Formats: sequence, structure tokens, C-alpha cells
Amino acid sequence: MSQLSKEWLLSAEMDIKNIEKIIDDEFLSPIICFHAQQCVEKCFKALLEANSVNIPKTHDLIRLYGILTTVSQWNIDLDVLQRLNDLYIESRYPNEFGLFSGGKPTLEDARKFYDFAKMTYEKIKQIVLAV
Repeated sequence: MSQLSKEWLLSAEMDIKNIEKIIDDEFLSPIICFHAQQCVEKCFKALLEANSVNIPKTHDLIRLYGILTTVSQWNIDLDVLQRLNDLYIESRYPNEFGLFSGGKPTLEDARKFYDFAKMTYEKIKQIVLAV
């Protein structure tokens, strides 16, 4: 595993640990979702790096996943990925911080994204270790 892949995964693990410290606080659900998005993004970039693919400077999970599928075949819940991607993009502006069209994500939403991020982290870590 390359040093940069290790660093991407370490940073993703930090996002997971941050989520675990605040996972029960509904007030912080947008922050939980933000860290979940960051974790998935960093995992995707770790896998791209491990396969010597040029990593674009983007936070777009859909775009990164599209590139990723050219080097690694595995399925992911595209609906969850799209929702997490949309939420991250919206969270970049204070007046829309971490909002869905229906408002702030619930704690249930945040936990779903955490589970998704943790599953993605575990899966990609296994793949990267094998490369």
C-alpha cells in the first residue's frame, strides 16, 4: 500500500472516530453527515491512489465512484451515495448547512450515513491492503 493511500485511509478513520463521539446528538446530525461524506470521499481517493489513478480535485462522490469503477468492481447503494453527495454540496453554505430539501437530516439519517461510511471504509481498506 502506498504511503498516500495509508494517509487517505487514516484520515477517513479519523472521520469515523469523530462521528462515533457525536453519533447520539441529534443537534449535530449535519456534522455527522459531513464527516460521513468526508470518510467516503477519502476512501474512494485511497483506492484510486492504490491503483495509480490520478485523483481529481473534487468532492463529488458520484464522479469519484464513476472513476473508481474502472479499477475496482464492487456494488454500492447509489441512492445513499447520491443523498450523501447532495447533502455535502448543500452543507458548504451556512444558510443551508447540511440540509435536505425537507430540512435538517434526522439522527436516523445521520446514523444511516455513518453505517454507509463505515461499511465503505472497511470494504475499501480490505481492497487497498490487497493491492
